[in-house]
Amino acid sequence: MGAQPKRILVVEDEPFVRHDLCDFFEDRGFQVFAAGTADEALRIIEEQPAFGAVLTDIHTPGAIDGLRLAHMVKERHPPTIVVVASGVTSPDREALPEGAHFLPKPFNPRAVLRQFD
Repeated sequence: MGAQPKRILVVEDEPFVRHDLCDFFEDRGFQVFAAGTADEALRIIEEQPAFGAVLTDIHTPGAIDGLRLAHMVKERHPPTIVVVASGVTSPDREALPEGAHFLPKPFNPRAVLRQFD
């Protein structure tokens, strides 16, 4: 991983799921930031240097949802790995930003790690 830890932003409105995901990535050497809404995630993105990855649930409360957040991240920081997840809906490939990945919930977080290979 080198001297600098990889940085990931986890956007999940379910506190237990968010906590488990954060623990998983921290245990693997990531610097982890967490948000319960896409609105909160945008504030974090504006305040922090670029993230290596953003993992977001589609259905988050607030003014924007995780799918819109994914598009905004890819527009502002195209190299960012973006993973969109949902247990409710499965978006069409055309609905995802270019280069983004979709994971149906529940998923193994190791699937996110594979995006770094």
